[in-house]
Amino acid sequence: MASSKEYLDFVLDQLKPLQAINYRQMMGEYILYYKEKIIGGIYDDRLLVKNIEAARNFCASSRLELPYDGAKPMILVENVDDSDFLCRLFEEMFKNLPAPKAKSRVNFSVEREKG
Repeated sequence: MASSKEYLDFVLDQLKPLQAINYRQMMGEYILYYKEKIIGGIYDDRLLVKNIEAARNFCASSRLELPYDGAKPMILVENVDDSDFLCRLFEEMFKNLPAPKAKSRVNFSVEREKG
């Protein structure tokens, strides 16, 4: 089941105070970025965040769920109605996530043989 745009819009509205939230649609789901770092995503109308120590400490009573078959378990964020909580969670996670990897530039030019 794909996630609804309405649920994404609701979560984005809850995170509006952060201002640096972006998303990318991927196969009917949505990957969430905060200041260019992947924080988590919307999967089957559930907010799931990366399973890192900062998120585990912040969401101590939450459970792990799979976003899709074959994926790593992620933390289910159950209290999406609390904007302040979500913003604090994303800020704490941001501090503990590595910087995005630099994208390598690949040169696809091919020299042609003369002859």
